[in-house]
Amino acid sequence: MPSFTYTAIDVAGKQVSGNLVVRNKSEAYRELESKTLTPITVFPSGKEVPTRASRKAAQEAGPAKLKRPELVLFTEELADLLDAGMQLERALKILHDRQANKSIKAVSGILRDEIREGARFSKALAKASPSFDELYRSLVAAGEASGSLPEILRRLVVNLKQLFDLQRRTMGAMIYPITVMLACVVLLFVFSTVLMPSLSEMMQKTGQDLPMITDLLIKFTDFMGAWWWLILGILVGSFALFRLHISTAKGREWWDGYKMKIPAFGPVIMGRFYAQFCHTMSNLINNGVPLLNSLKLIERGTPNRFIKRHLETVVADVGEGASLARSMENTDSFPEALVDRVAIGEQTGELGKSFQKAAKKYDDDLDIRISRLTTVVPTVMLVFVAMIVGVVAYCMITTIFGSMAGIRGR
Repeated sequence: MPSFTYTAIDVAGKQVSGNLVVRNKSEAYRELESKTLTPITVFPSGKEVPTRASRKAAQEAGPAKLKRPELVLFTEELADLLDAGMQLERALKILHDRQANKSIKAVSGILRDEIREGARFSKALAKASPSFDELYRSLVAAGEASGSLPEILRRLVVNLKQLFDLQRRTMGAMIYPITVMLACVVLLFVFSTVLMPSLSEMMQKTGQDLPMITDLLIKFTDFMGAWWWLILGILVGSFALFRLHISTAKGREWWDGYKMKIPAFGPVIMGRFYAQFCHTMSNLINNGVPLLNSLKLIERGTPNRFIKRHLETVVADVGEGASLARSMENTDSFPEALVDRVAIGEQTGELGKSFQKAAKKYDDDLDIRISRLTTVVPTVMLVFVAMIVGVVAYCMITTIFGSMAGIRGR
């Protein structure tokens, strides 16, 4: 039977080393656990001990970035395993051994190795993949602190699915109007390069003047044809300056605040934040995390700089002894209905339940806003395309009838 050399930590916290004669590495781990030893490294005897640098290089060599569907699948399966009563390290081992998806398999292996070395799960996520953003890691840290990691992962699955569903529904609703828009562009190109020169020549032969709207359309297409390179340069330069501006702290905060004022899209962004905020606060408070710590975790995990600044104010006020409802009201960034619910929860001592009821309300509101968004945007685009097609059709009809009238006049 093969021999394995191990390094582990005993119940007294001391580091011990030794050898085991077992059939495979899995049995080596089970043998160490039966001896109440926490394994650090286990490797076949006679082979070089894998260093942290070599493990890191091996981790970086594999696929570490998860697509959104893969991130949802990983989070959901891990939550299922933890709900079944498995320890985190064991759950990650099952994901690594049985998962067919190569990306999830690689990330699970990296996470398991980091946890075996004593890293916290929330810290290991940052090393395993850039797909685990700050909000994801902060919520996982909150779950570790409160002992409600499976519930937090479930909520993350819901949030990720909501965002993915919003993107899918929006893109699906935009396919038809975008197709019509492209057809409109082709129509304008054919009209300006093929039809309009023939119609202009016909009008000149009949001695008739072009209708004003037709003449304006021709001048516009001529201008675009002559100066397209300048227009393209201005657009590219403006986009580059915009990206440079929002890469700064003030620019990013301005853009994050402006996004919430955009018609149709702004209410969805705000509704998603309120739903996320209420659900997270409910989970944290109901699982025994102190109010101030809960607010700090949410503030650190909020990617929106504009909202983050208001949350920092709330954290500071609550830290000085102010009530949460009064602190939220002073920022002028939370709805009155939510502030009232929080005030009632503070008075009755059931703040977690108040956030839970508010979260249900904002979830319902968010569904309605998403439905409106996926209905209004395609409709507006179709109306815009219809106006362009109508203008082109009107120019063609008036030009043709004008030329026919000139021919009859002769």
